[in-house]
Amino acid sequence: MKRRSQGFLGGALILLLAVGIVKVIGALFKIPLNAVIGDVGMGYFGTAYTIYHPIFSLATAGFPVAIARMVSESLERKRFRDVRRLHAVSIPIFLTLGTLACALMILGAAPFLAFINSGDQNALPAVYALAPAVLFGSLSAIYRGYYEGLGDMRPTAFSEVAEALCKLILGLFAACRVMDAAMEEFSASGTVFGQPAASAEYGRSAALPWAAAGAILGVTVGSVVSFLLLWLYHRLRGDGITGEQLAAAPVPPRRRVLVRSLVRTSIPVALGALAVNLSSLVDTAFLQNRVTAVMEENGSVLLGMYGSFLRAEDIAQGRVPTALFGCYTNALTLFMLVPALTQAFGVSALPSVTAAWTSGSRAKLERSVENVLRIVALITVPAGMALSVLSDPIAALLGYNPITGRILVLLGLGSIFAAANIPVNSMLQAVGRVDLPVKLLCVGLVLKIAFNYTLTGIPEINVMGAGFGTLVCYFFLTFFGLAALGRETGMQLRLFSLFGKPCLAAIFACAAGWQTARLARRVLAGGLEALPAIAVFCLTYVFCVLFLRILKKSDLEALPGTEKIRKILEKHHWIG
Repeated sequence: MKRRSQGFLGGALILLLAVGIVKVIGALFKIPLNAVIGDVGMGYFGTAYTIYHPIFSLATAGFPVAIARMVSESLERKRFRDVRRLHAVSIPIFLTLGTLACALMILGAAPFLAFINSGDQNALPAVYALAPAVLFGSLSAIYRGYYEGLGDMRPTAFSEVAEALCKLILGLFAACRVMDAAMEEFSASGTVFGQPAASAEYGRSAALPWAAAGAILGVTVGSVVSFLLLWLYHRLRGDGITGEQLAAAPVPPRRRVLVRSLVRTSIPVALGALAVNLSSLVDTAFLQNRVTAVMEENGSVLLGMYGSFLRAEDIAQGRVPTALFGCYTNALTLFMLVPALTQAFGVSALPSVTAAWTSGSRAKLERSVENVLRIVALITVPAGMALSVLSDPIAALLGYNPITGRILVLLGLGSIFAAANIPVNSMLQAVGRVDLPVKLLCVGLVLKIAFNYTLTGIPEINVMGAGFGTLVCYFFLTFFGLAALGRETGMQLRLFSLFGKPCLAAIFACAAGWQTARLARRVLAGGLEALPAIAVFCLTYVFCVLFLRILKKSDLEALPGTEKIRKILEKHHWIG
């Protein structure tokens, strides 16, 4: 089969479409799930994920990036036999690491939950249900990293969509079925899973840990399906490297040499990914732990601020910290929408910038880097500002607790920098400085811990402190990451041109969207004012982008099927 690659923007477009589909599916999953299991159930759900992500990252995050970089570099140098051997040596590595990570998650869950929740183990069923996903996610990473290095983003895109569909169908069904079974048992015998319940509300609370585990089960099955699809794709379609190319290629290094190179490249990336996910772990640990202390010492302050938004049963059972963490988890879900978009550009940029760097062409490198940063700025700045300015109506529209809207004000701004940081890190890795993102992330994590621990312990700030710590952390990472990228490549990055104009366009769009929401609130209720506000925001932003000529001709030329659009925009002088 002929090898097919899409180029930077083509590959990014495929991943963006996949991300868009995955996020729509995710919304169809999490919005009704929140209605089924509530803030406390979402707290258990979010806790399981925050244990999963750092363990998964430590096991696998570095190797897909290392494989993608080394495969891309080998292709540029026409060392096709190296490419094949890289794939072969990666399989036992991922299998071993995935197995060990799965065991670590199972064995370490109970002690960690005892630390953050003062002995509350209600999130344990969800953690155990999610643990096998570490292993199958590791196996999927073998193929994702390989094909991304080949410049083919379709396997990653298809497998992510399939995984999301399984999560939606099976996870939502299992959560609903658990809650229905619990309520049926309570109606018949006054018990829930064999334990007496004083009332229907208390019975519902007793079922939440198992309902959260049911929702998580869909994620685990999705990871199995994703791996099977990727394995089948590789068996049926191969990698497109021909026999003639293999025969003409030089003899590859010994397996031991490739493994050492893979490990040397992947360890800094894995530590960097671990630091990113430790950020969420910091939120889980300090937010619940510190809020628990606040409740014990100054509970009247928290209840005065949030009492009207919380269920009486959660307050009576001492689950206010878990409920607030559930609200934070929902805000974090919206926060992650923006980085998810730029994840596509980060993945697609790695082989593109690696090839430009390996070729030694400064012009090609500058064009690749600026294309990435300009497109990223066009997406991240307006998306993050819209989440922040329109946080209350967006939260209300999705049926979230109003507390989520308050948290989203800070997380929306933080999402701009979190999203921009992903492709910046990918480009630093592409030019051979895989260590720099790790060093910066370590400093950023220290900043986040300091702000989280200090601010969440202040009764009047509480959960908002985690949002502020996230904002400061990612601002630091993006600012110094861009400075490092400019220094390593010898480029003078035109940051005002790349980020200033999208920021100006987003400010005008935010003003229009906020005013629309304020006026629409007079006739629309239940968060429906968010719909016209978002529509006006988008239209205003597009107009400003065209008026300020932010979009470049080269951006559209790199995308398939945009020739007519480009000619129209050129005719009206709307692109640079």
